[in-house]
Amino acid sequence: MKKSHTKSPKVSADHITLKAANAVLAGGRKRSRLSDLLPFLGPAFIASVAYVDPGNFATNIQAGAKYGYMLVWVIVASNLMAMLIQTLSAKLGIASGQNLAEQCRNQFSRPVVWTMWILMELVAMATDLAEFLGAALGFNLLLGVPLIIGGILTAIVTFLILGLERYGFRPLEAAISSMVGIIALSYLIETIIDRPDWGNIIFHSVVPQFSGAESVVLATGILGATVMPHAIFLHSALTQGRIVVKDNKRLKRLFRFEVADVVIAMGIASFVNAAMLIMAAATFHKTGLTHIATIEDAYQTLEPLLGKAARWFFGLSLLAAGLSSSTVSTSAGQIIMQGFLHRHIPV
Repeated sequence: MKKSHTKSPKVSADHITLKAANAVLAGGRKRSRLSDLLPFLGPAFIASVAYVDPGNFATNIQAGAKYGYMLVWVIVASNLMAMLIQTLSAKLGIASGQNLAEQCRNQFSRPVVWTMWILMELVAMATDLAEFLGAALGFNLLLGVPLIIGGILTAIVTFLILGLERYGFRPLEAAISSMVGIIALSYLIETIIDRPDWGNIIFHSVVPQFSGAESVVLATGILGATVMPHAIFLHSALTQGRIVVKDNKRLKRLFRFEVADVVIAMGIASFVNAAMLIMAAATFHKTGLTHIATIEDAYQTLEPLLGKAARWFFGLSLLAAGLSSSTVSTSAGQIIMQGFLHRHIPV
């Protein structure tokens, strides 16, 4: 007599995450704080990609090469500002169940809504262009392919990553978070290889200083490359329907976990940004190469100064930053259109 085999229904990562999150919010299980936090981590990691995109590479490298450690405090201040803004964005999605674009549509007149939509789409596209080119440049530097081939590869990989949305929010969060991890690990290794002056770094992290008009312009560039408008719209959309609870007690508890998500993700982004500037200061400024102002110059100059490994880690982090941030910017543009106009384009 043959035994009948019935396949058990496949449980998705989203289902497991939501079940664990609801159990934590209900207070129905006693576990360690880390395991309680895990189901809530993700939205801020996706938003944090905007804070470590190729635009940050360019401004931080130029600032470090030109002024050494002097502008580290700008990165610290910018990321503290980013933590506040992203926390407010996450809170909006949790408390109202709507994202920032939808709230703008509901609060303002039609001409204002259309104007804001056009401006925000232009911002998202301009940002996406820089990130797309950064990923194409990453392929070019690492694989030696022409930029046009790097651009085609970037488009393919970006849409493959976006395609993970078909399987729920958790696979996309995992993919983006993995890339953030690659960037952070690459720069941790770069920082170890650099052997920077930690006393100087600590001093300039807390003491604001400028040295002429160009340093002010670079500080403005660092701030502009850090606090990104499309990430604010995106974060509110990521939290609005991820974990839905109704009563105030659970809402407040959910918000506390989201604050932890923001602090951890933005803390990692802050470290990466600081590590970019520190690498340039310890490598280029220290050796008198203050003219380094482009990603290509930095990549080519790293090998003779620090060895081949440093150059490869730099290229790998650039590629991961470009691919992940291109994906996030494309998703943000979609959310902006959907929120302002209630129109949706399938990936």
